[in-house]
Amino acid sequence: MKKDAFRRFIIDKPIFFSVFIFLLCFTIRLFEYFVIKTDTTFFSENFIHKLFGITVLFMLLGIVHYKPSNIGFKKRNWLKYLISGLLFGGICFAVAYLLEYIVLCMEAQDPSFELYVNGFSLIGNEIKHTELFFFILCIMLNVINVVMEEGLFRGFFYKILRHRNNFWKSILIVALLFGLWHFVMPFQLLINEEINLMYFAVMTLGYIVLSGIMSLKWSLLYEMTGSLFIGIGDHLFNNVIATNLLHLVTNSGADKLQIIRIFIAQSISFIIVLLLYYNKNKIYESWHCHALIRKK
Repeated sequence: MKKDAFRRFIIDKPIFFSVFIFLLCFTIRLFEYFVIKTDTTFFSENFIHKLFGITVLFMLLGIVHYKPSNIGFKKRNWLKYLISGLLFGGICFAVAYLLEYIVLCMEAQDPSFELYVNGFSLIGNEIKHTELFFFILCIMLNVINVVMEEGLFRGFFYKILRHRNNFWKSILIVALLFGLWHFVMPFQLLINEEINLMYFAVMTLGYIVLSGIMSLKWSLLYEMTGSLFIGIGDHLFNNVIATNLLHLVTNSGADKLQIIRIFIAQSISFIIVLLLYYNKNKIYESWHCHALIRKK
């Protein structure tokens, strides 16, 4: 009975419950970033809180009687959607990399592409790992990362929010939570005295907005396909290739314009997805109107 009452509470108070679960997972995220500091080990990635998030997610699915497929982890065409997401991310980032390369050439920075593993940083990272083990580790940890974030934010939060809210309100709430989720990264730089307070404020605002845009894009992709896997593919390309593996190195260092590269690629992809979403709705509405006319 208690379990059914809890399920009813989740359905009736989706915003409150989403914020509660968000704060729970965010607390563990802060603990890992500032106490455990997994990103300073050879893993170069904070992933323990992501495993915690996946555990919480599957516990919640049991409480509300959802299957993974109910929140977008559908088996049908999952590989097609995953590959489509990877290709979509690759095309958009190819444009961003090209623009970055041209700018660096114009500045006589003598840019070149290098493939190695490092830990993502908002202000650049000079650590280089070229051993196969680190490539495999990078992919595995980012799979954990993406599954947790897509499953919890675009999957579970969106699903329960839609019980009491319209589509746009739901995905905007998810985008806000996802943006705040990434507040910890510039905050870590401030605590480590790598940036000053003014730079922190600007970086925090920019990173929250960027993460929010990415969340909106992945929510729209989920709405159009009914599957989280296309967003997972795009998310994976961003995290694995664009921020961890493929680097633009110059005579003054590596990835000096990385955050701008990500912003350009994500802005391009967001605009494309937004246009596809509205065009799809117009096509559907037009088809529906013609169908009604034929029936008359």
